[in-house]
Formats: sequence, C-alpha cells, structure tokens
Amino acid sequence: MTTGTVFNISRYAIHDGPGIRTTVFLKGCPLGCWWCHNPESMSLEPEIALRLNRCIRCGTCIERCPNDAISMLGDEVATDPALCQLCFECAKTCPGEALEVVGRTMTVSEVMAEIKKDVPFYDESGGGVTLSGGEPLMQPAFLMELLEACGQLDIHRVVDTSGYAHKSVLLEVARRTDLFLYDLKHMDPVVHKRYTGVSNKLILDNLRALSCRDAGIRIRFPLIPGVNDDRKNVEDTGAFLQRLHRVCYIDLLPYHDVAGSKYKRFGYTYRMGQLPASDPAHLQNIAETLSSYGLCVTIGGNEHERTYPQAQTVEP
Repeated sequence: MTTGTVFNISRYAIHDGPGIRTTVFLKGCPLGCWWCHNPESMSLEPEIALRLNRCIRCGTCIERCPNDAISMLGDEVATDPALCQLCFECAKTCPGEALEVVGRTMTVSEVMAEIKKDVPFYDESGGGVTLSGGEPLMQPAFLMELLEACGQLDIHRVVDTSGYAHKSVLLEVARRTDLFLYDLKHMDPVVHKRYTGVSNKLILDNLRALSCRDAGIRIRFPLIPGVNDDRKNVEDTGAFLQRLHRVCYIDLLPYHDVAGSKYKRFGYTYRMGQLPASDPAHLQNIAETLSSYGLCVTIGGNEHERTYPQAQTVEP
C-alpha cells in the first residue's frame, strides 16, 4: 500500500474549509517562505525537534547518539546536521521528552482510520477532510489515494496548496477534489522568488488551468506587512483574479508572529524578524479594494468571520 510522510493530524479544525474538519498535514514543500508557520513541514524527511524548556541537561542523548552528532554548546544541546543520520535514538531515550520526532510514515489505511473517527462531525457541520502541508502535491500518489478513499465514503475533500507542481499532477488531483484552498503570495515574480525561493509563473499558470476546469477554488492571501500588503500588489492580485474563468473567493490571512519559537526547535533561522501584527484598518481597506474587483472577501479564513460583498459573476 502507498505510504506518505505525515507530520500532524489536526481534528476539529474550523479554518481549513467549510464545517468541522480533520486536517492532515503532509511533510515536504518546494517553497521556502520566510514567514512559513510550519517550518516542520519544509523537509520531506522526518526530523528531530528540540524543546529546550523540557531539557534537563542530563547528557543521555549525547551518550546514546551512535554518530557523535550531539554535544553541549554552552548550556544547550546542539546537533550537527552533517553527522546526524536520523536514527532517532536520542528521542527514544530522552528522559525529559525534550527531543521529538516530527514526521512519520503512514499508510492510507492508517490515515483513514483517524479520519473515520470524525465522520459524525462532518455530517453535522458540513465538514470533511483537508489535505495540507507543507505542499501535499509533493506526495501525489499518497495524496490521490487518500482523496479517492475519502470520496468512496462521500467525505468532502479539500486540498490546501501553493499550486507549485506539475500541471498534470494538479489536474489529476482536481478530479478527486471538491475544493482547493490556493495560496497567492505575491504577483511580482522577482519579489515572489526573493521571499519564497521560486518564481510565481507556474503557480499563476496552474491557477488559470484549474479555473478553466471549473474546480472549486478559494484563494488564500497571507498578508505580510511590508512584503505583499501594498496597494499595487493588492490591485494586481484583484485584477488577476477578476480575469479568471470562475467567480473567485479570497480569504485574507493576517500576519501573526506565532512561529518564531518553532524555528528554534529545528535549528532554523526565522528570517522575517520582528514584524507588527496586521493593522485592522489596513486589512479593511485591502478587503474593500479586492471586493471592488467582484470578489467575495473574508478576513481570517473562516466563513464566520467578517465577509465583504458577495462576488459577482465574472466572464472569462
């Protein structure tokens, strides 16, 4: 049976599509967004996370590491990634549970066993399953088998994606998906590459193709102060979406600095530094600007949050 690498299964989610949902997070992402809230999703491989507040400085991990990859750096445990072979002996033997393995190989049946526990909540709320990440399209065979298994049980299916994948993969996934949550980060290809590591050309081309196939789509627009919340980028985004074949809905996702501590656990650097939270008045102005392009705009990614005027039918 096809397997995939999963780093979390979140139950009772209400921000990842309609109703109450089970969100399955797959590891691996081809983008390197500076503001990513899930740094544990970047690598396809399982990783070790260190929770310093749980570390009792006993040295057990140093003793048990067969590759001498762990040492004390001052008062903190440090791992040399060049020596670490991901055997996870350190996590298995840590008495304080300060070391945690993030990511595990699961079969489709194992994931479906977790999903089936929540079916009554889907039936009551109009919810279902959301496949997220990372980038779920990086594990296409596993993703499509999960979508097919959910479809056989008449479970509503959402795929949360950056759209950065081969077009043939995306369109095959579309045949098995009820709704896409499709990220748009910046309309300028140079700025997009600076902050994500990739050009936006493939992402925009794939969104055009998806729209022409009449796929269900909600755009997700993470608003990063000083990066993509300026008037020009907002207007360029609205104009692009207005030209798509289908009426488009867009969720504005205000920036929150909640991921900084996560980066430390994996030894990564959080490149955004200190940014202010999104200003409510500025968010309202952005929402009103986008709604002027005939888009239905929601702030917060939740249908119960404030919604701006309903979209009008837009001709291709």
